[in-house]
Amino acid sequence: MAEQRTAGVSVRLEKVLNAFAAERVGTQHFASVSGYGHGDQGREVLDRVFARVLGAEAAAVRLQFVSGTHAIAAALFGVLRPGERMLSITGRPYDTLEEVIGLRGEGQGSLRDFGVQYEELPLLDSGAVDEAALDAALEIPRRLVLMQRSCGYSWRPSLSINTIERLCERIHHRQPDCVCFVDNCYGELVEEREPPEVGADLVAGSLIKNLGGTIAPAGGYVAGRASLVEQACCRLTAPGIGSEGGSGFDLHRLLLQGLFLAPQMVAEALIGADLVAAVFADLGYPVQPSAGEPRSDLIQAVQIGDPDALKLICRAFQGISPIGSYLDPVPAPMPGYASDLVMAGGTFIDGSTSEFSADAPLREPFNLYVQGGTHRAHVELALIRALCALLTAGWVDLAQTG
Repeated sequence: MAEQRTAGVSVRLEKVLNAFAAERVGTQHFASVSGYGHGDQGREVLDRVFARVLGAEAAAVRLQFVSGTHAIAAALFGVLRPGERMLSITGRPYDTLEEVIGLRGEGQGSLRDFGVQYEELPLLDSGAVDEAALDAALEIPRRLVLMQRSCGYSWRPSLSINTIERLCERIHHRQPDCVCFVDNCYGELVEEREPPEVGADLVAGSLIKNLGGTIAPAGGYVAGRASLVEQACCRLTAPGIGSEGGSGFDLHRLLLQGLFLAPQMVAEALIGADLVAAVFADLGYPVQPSAGEPRSDLIQAVQIGDPDALKLICRAFQGISPIGSYLDPVPAPMPGYASDLVMAGGTFIDGSTSEFSADAPLREPFNLYVQGGTHRAHVELALIRALCALLTAGWVDLAQTG
């Protein structure tokens, strides 16, 4: 299993190294221009390297993006105009996008507040995109179609690159000017190709997920067609400034080094995800995906079914974290989320999900979402700690553990 997950590391690492070589990255690119950041050569090289890795015409990699949600919001607000139509074809988007779109909350300046029309297509019972419904929806002009690559908090398979390619081809065949936008969070470097290489016009994601390699201190990115990337940057900064502004605060080295480390970190996280799936499946818990199945993102979902057991597992994971092991994760509200969350995240970078972490919305059926992991041994130790806690509390018996 581990051998299968690490088989593609060399291919992905070579892709990263080729991008570094093509852009002639040197130590001089570690420094930043202060203030406005105009003419920052390090930032410009960083953008070009990321664009090559993602197979995009252009990219904007910025510490000023607070999160993946912020990068996605900048892209959506940058591209969409009042009266235009946006269509989500992967069901209800991740919780933090609901207020961006205007599905929750009022008076915050959502897309709906600005007159953008939003519709979504429910997924099929299998969790796949309803392509017949997509064809019907494309009878109406759409400015942008949203695809969420990761399962998020949904119990469904993540979108494979082959599926994204087929969907983009289908959409562009019907509406050539429609923007195929992919929320790429948790999916980068999991497969050999990236969405811009298979027809996606624009993608966005977070640097404290896959591409940050566990050491990027903050930030996000947008990548795709150059004109669309610039529109997103005009929302991040201001019209007329766009991608030409924004200091890197002398942190370009960490972003470049994180990208170099990313293929290995992603591979370790995938091995950890398989291990989580195998252990909980053996205990009788439903898992998505199963161990050994093809993966398109880092997230491993486990249906725990009980809030007390969920909290117990998160407490065990937190207790073997390198940072804040003494903390007791308790359910609490979090900005952007519809439900209280319980989170285990004793990570060096606050909120990093490229490091081993787990979170769960406190709502039925009480699913646990595990992601990240810098090395498989940490995941093994966390699982042992969780199993011991479940055994002690009577949630599983010794016979089930083998």
